[in-house]
Amino acid sequence: MKGLMSKPVDKTIFPQIVDFLHKKNVSVSAKTYGIDALGAMAQGLFASLLIGTIISTVGESLGRSLGADALPAALLVTIGGFAKSAAGPAMATAIGWALKSPPLVLFSLIAVGGAANQLGGAGGPLAVYFVTVFAAEAGKIVSKETKIDIIVTPLVTIAVGALLSILFAPIIGKGAAALGGAIMWATELQPFFMGIAVSVIVGMILTLPVSSAAICAALGLTGLAGGAALAGCCAQMVGFAVMSFRENRVGGLAAQGLGTSMLQMGNIVRNPRIWLPPTLAAAVTGPLATCVFKLEMNGPAVASGMGTCGLVGPIGVYSGWLAAINAGTKAAITPYDWAALAAISVALPALLTPLIAIPFRARAWIKPDDLTLDL
Repeated sequence: MKGLMSKPVDKTIFPQIVDFLHKKNVSVSAKTYGIDALGAMAQGLFASLLIGTIISTVGESLGRSLGADALPAALLVTIGGFAKSAAGPAMATAIGWALKSPPLVLFSLIAVGGAANQLGGAGGPLAVYFVTVFAAEAGKIVSKETKIDIIVTPLVTIAVGALLSILFAPIIGKGAAALGGAIMWATELQPFFMGIAVSVIVGMILTLPVSSAAICAALGLTGLAGGAALAGCCAQMVGFAVMSFRENRVGGLAAQGLGTSMLQMGNIVRNPRIWLPPTLAAAVTGPLATCVFKLEMNGPAVASGMGTCGLVGPIGVYSGWLAAINAGTKAAITPYDWAALAAISVALPALLTPLIAIPFRARAWIKPDDLTLDL
């Protein structure tokens, strides 16, 4: 016993593990999993579910004027359906790409994403995220470690992903759906206060280097809560675009208004006060969306966190209107619907944010060039 107790501890094991993981491109960090992987997942969603929804929406709109059986309308709806059905594999592949997975791991994640999304149900995107991260890292660890890599690597990647999907995807999915449902229930119950909270929080997440679209998709955020989320995202994007027009002109207007307010993140770090006007605007437009305009996002949940990026948010609302008409729960799209959408998405953020910024500029809390982008 004495000899055993006096045996020195091998202090070289931990550095060896770190070196091995580094060699395998396994980087355990908040940036890798919380920013890179999550942001890539949102792009995978966009390239499948979201673009498929847009294509289907165009087809359905044509179908209303030409007839549902008209070839252009039916073809677009079919193409959109194909794209939407690939959401799980697209998300998993995108995450694997962000994690720098080697080819055999990356291609194997297609099966993993399909399994996790299917078993995750309403919370499929969140299940895909967690399962894919573990499966990708497991695959990377064994990649090129044997002479039969072409068998071992896909086997390990798919086996880990499939087992985790079977064991945990339903639980993760139900948990995400429950949380999203609680947020939507609370918004229905307290539309004013929840309208403020959801609008401000989701809008700020959109400007941060974190994917608000992926978070909204993971939680299945639709209905009034989705409308509040849309309001917050639009307040950040359109607000920053208009508020910084004197510094960035037309290029900045398009880059932020149709691209992302994340471009201002570097300026926010230098002067956090510039973030207040669009955030305060979101605190106004959120409850207006929920209490006054009753604006609901009943398209894909991912659109709730997209704002005016490529006009995806408004298109999502429109696709929700079409779905309601097809289901017989909405008679028609009214002028009031269009006015409410335009007000929340563009008009109010463009008006409120520069007005709120006036006293900030007068007090020199926002100085010339504080909002300048390097475009």
